[in-house]
Amino acid sequence: MTQKELKIFLDEKVELYNKPDFIESDPIQIPHLFSLKEDIEIAGFLSSIIAWGNRKMIINNSKKMMDLMGNSPYDFIMTHQEYQLERLENFVHRTFNGQDFISFIKALQHIYKNHNGLEAVFLKNQEANSMQKSIHEFKKIFFEIEHQQRTQKHISDPLNNSAAKRINMFLKWMVRQDKKGVDFGIWKSISPSTLSCPLDVHSGNVARKLGLLTRKQNDAKALAELDQQLRKLDPKDPVKYDFALFGLGVFEGF
Repeated sequence: MTQKELKIFLDEKVELYNKPDFIESDPIQIPHLFSLKEDIEIAGFLSSIIAWGNRKMIINNSKKMMDLMGNSPYDFIMTHQEYQLERLENFVHRTFNGQDFISFIKALQHIYKNHNGLEAVFLKNQEANSMQKSIHEFKKIFFEIEHQQRTQKHISDPLNNSAAKRINMFLKWMVRQDKKGVDFGIWKSISPSTLSCPLDVHSGNVARKLGLLTRKQNDAKALAELDQQLRKLDPKDPVKYDFALFGLGVFEGF
């Protein structure tokens, strides 16, 4: 397949999957329950953080998280009393437990009270064509508060050679702007051209079959390689191709 043919093929798949039907089986449905900017951000952030494993379980546990915060995530983060955190103690999704959840609530409060919110923190360290250094710096700010060491593993660091799939997915949700009704595009200060594809087993395998990726591991080096290839196809909106790679891998068994 020539690059031109590949672009036509992938553009068609983006059109096929980048529509509201996609939301029904995807964790992005959780932030779609809200209309306030901060609620969307926090719901998106928390549900993306636990987005590994069975998709049904991710969605159910994300809804559980919202229920535990009275379905007003921003209000809960900013105004909760210490005793209200006790009800989060029994939460568990894979290795993310109640103590991790409580630490995340406190860290998010710290970010909104002392750093002007999630968007401002990610904006601060964005580079011309990458958000990976920004993710690294975000992790440092997020864990400025007291926390258990184990909780740190739930936010990946691209500078430790992680593909940081979940944070890249969250950024895609917040930043990508189109009128299709899936991604939100509520962070106008960050350009979609700086985003990286959420790289996982499915998208990685499809990318290799299509010749977009040669590296065998799904790590930061692979992500840089995939980024480079996707930017050739669309420099302004490279991560729209996540819809194509994901759809081909998950729905079509490509």
